[in-house]
Amino acid sequence: MLRNITGFMVSNPLSGVISVLVIILVSASLLSESFLNSYNLVIIARTLAFIGLITIGQSMLMILGELDLSLGAIGGFCGVIGGIMMVHMGLNPWLSFGMCLVVGTFFGAINGLLVTLLRLPSLVLTIGMAGVYGGLNLVITKGVAITGIPEEIGFMGSGAWLGMPVPFWVMLVLLALACFITLKTPFGRYMYAVGSNLPAAQMLGIRTDRVRVGVFAFAGFLSALAGMLMVARLGSAQPSIGDSWVLGPIAAAVIGGVPTTGGIGTPFGAIFGAAIIGVINNIIVLLGVSPYWQAMVTGGIVVIAISLDSISRRYFKRD
Repeated sequence: MLRNITGFMVSNPLSGVISVLVIILVSASLLSESFLNSYNLVIIARTLAFIGLITIGQSMLMILGELDLSLGAIGGFCGVIGGIMMVHMGLNPWLSFGMCLVVGTFFGAINGLLVTLLRLPSLVLTIGMAGVYGGLNLVITKGVAITGIPEEIGFMGSGAWLGMPVPFWVMLVLLALACFITLKTPFGRYMYAVGSNLPAAQMLGIRTDRVRVGVFAFAGFLSALAGMLMVARLGSAQPSIGDSWVLGPIAAAVIGGVPTTGGIGTPFGAIFGAAIIGVINNIIVLLGVSPYWQAMVTGGIVVIAISLDSISRRYFKRD
């Protein structure tokens, strides 16, 4: 009986991750009276919005069997570029916002092209590209924030609609788009084919390089969007934007049923994983635990999630 239930949870990742999220929510509400406060729930939603955008892109890459550790650096660098355009160059805020999305898409495409053309492991290459983007960020800003962001775009970062933060609604729209692409389009089927068996996908005539570059570009777009929304939220382009957007999205995707080996999972499940991490970090703050523990907790979740995913899949595959 227990084995059947466990097998169902493994074969249906969403049922498992939703159950875990519900348990964590109930536990959090018992540990802190402030957890279910409307103000705190808005904070969780806003935090989920930013990390969620990166998680969507990372999960789509993981479906391909790839990883991009430079997404946070792309988001931070695009935020700095946006600040320069709006403050130092005096360009229209909305034009600057849109141009930065194009720049982020371009950076993502560059990552994809380097991976496909040079046949390099995406993990190794994007670690290097993270250093490139992060280094350019510091060279341009010298570590100093760009202030004076026009108030016109402030609503995108700090505004609310129907009681929920605007970034949260933006994340939901992009999540719906990502799920439609992966689950309802030929491009999405190609993604799963590439992630499941790259040589077989090539033999079927799928233009695998185009698929991979396309997903890298879309992930770059989402990163730039997260970066610009954070600039709008803070009212300044901070060089540190994106520094914490590395491990969390990977852990969220694995928890949500997207293995690092590719070919399985959905962005929808990955968002539930991001919600679990967000709630855990939130309760750490509410309980007065040092915020420095958040990085350790996130790292621990990454290790546990990947280990359990690997063990469970080997175990049930053997049977």
